[in-house]
Amino acid sequence: MAPPTTIFYGAVISPESLTSYKALPRCLLSVGASGTIDWMVDDVQEHVLQETLAQKGCIDVDVITLPAGEFLLPGFIDTHTHAPQLPNLGSGQQHELLDWLSDVTFPMEAKFSDVEFARRTYESVVRRVINCGTTTCCYYGSLHLESTKVLADIVHASGQRAFVGKCNMDRNCPDYYVEASAEVSINETKQLISHIRSLASRPNAQSSSRPHLVQPILTPRFAISCTPELLTSLGKMASSDPSLHIQTHISENKAEIAFTKELFPDAPHYAGVYDSFGLLRPNTILAHAVHLEDTELELIAKRKAGISHCPTSNFNLSSGVAPIGVYLDRGIKVGLGTDVSGGFSPSILTCIQNASIASKILAIQAGTHGTSPTQFSNRQLPVATLLYLATLGGAEVCHIDKTVGSLAPGMSFDALLVNTRSIAGNPGLWSPDTDTPGKGKEALDGLLERFLFCGDDRNISRVYVEGRFIGGNNYRANN
Repeated sequence: MAPPTTIFYGAVISPESLTSYKALPRCLLSVGASGTIDWMVDDVQEHVLQETLAQKGCIDVDVITLPAGEFLLPGFIDTHTHAPQLPNLGSGQQHELLDWLSDVTFPMEAKFSDVEFARRTYESVVRRVINCGTTTCCYYGSLHLESTKVLADIVHASGQRAFVGKCNMDRNCPDYYVEASAEVSINETKQLISHIRSLASRPNAQSSSRPHLVQPILTPRFAISCTPELLTSLGKMASSDPSLHIQTHISENKAEIAFTKELFPDAPHYAGVYDSFGLLRPNTILAHAVHLEDTELELIAKRKAGISHCPTSNFNLSSGVAPIGVYLDRGIKVGLGTDVSGGFSPSILTCIQNASIASKILAIQAGTHGTSPTQFSNRQLPVATLLYLATLGGAEVCHIDKTVGSLAPGMSFDALLVNTRSIAGNPGLWSPDTDTPGKGKEALDGLLERFLFCGDDRNISRVYVEGRFIGGNNYRANN
């Protein structure tokens, strides 16, 4: 049964551009039964609240009033993470990429040949990711078909919005963890796509009337792990179905780049490998992009592909510092990715904090800290930009920015109810309760900054996807 209209009254924050966001201290926001935002009215003083509701035809309705220290924010979008790697969080930080894959990651992912192990693990994985505030997630599964079906089923039942893919990897992997052939890889990929698309006709745990939130995504792990035969077949699949999203890795590590060039000597560069097989297009998500050449940037911008910036992982595996400001100045779409378990946290908040540090490192190295003549290159990323990357930027990278990423009429209510008060129980975030903050925009700006840099999952009271309450601190307390 569809829920009734839900009306919130209080602070709302929503990105507008890479350099600005709306901070609305006294906003009325109505979420309809379909899960989309019906209307918003800004700057509604308390003494005209009932009159404003009446003008909208809302008489004797319940209103959720947010106290000072709480606000609504668009849900976070994780454009790159590995679901079977969460059990490895915090392990293997002594390695760089290729050794980390061999010694830490592939042994863990191989365990997902056990479907019951996968089921137990993925139940915890998806719940943790949701409770961190991620309303849309791009999940890499393992190479195993049945276990990746289980991942899609669990995501569907949770009510989260997601893209789920089975890794394609038929070479340069351990004997115990590699696909038998390109043909096997393609056949199982097709089976997964059919399975995920069949979920649209099944009820989920949230509502029997929910539209299909889980989508398949082609997932060539990276060029090193795919034969030309496999990449050719994936390119043909992509060409025959433009709606299919694509996710892969690019230019994460210098040794990886050198090996890729050895394997594909006819390609002009790493990005050119994917492009030559028809895998570079507007719904392609390229993770990392730490060491891109200038000609690669031109190609990626031309193809309108997006980049998933994974600063936590880039630091942790000593891959380098991606010059995200350069990419933004070139008009390339950029979102954030946790890249668990190269990244040691499933929280986009941690990613935001490391993205800020990464940009400051580049500014300091360039000697232009705060003085660069460019808009973003060699400059620290401001709060507005960090917020954008975590929300609307991620939606652009996932090619779903007409639906999610901001809070505005007509957009899906994929949102977080953030609580920065002491009752949230986070000692790292100085509570405004003690200094009784005002309710104006300046006070709200301060709360946002403190949340982004000091907040954690304890400050995320509620997680909504299409108007449905699916996670957060309050959800944990009642389930």
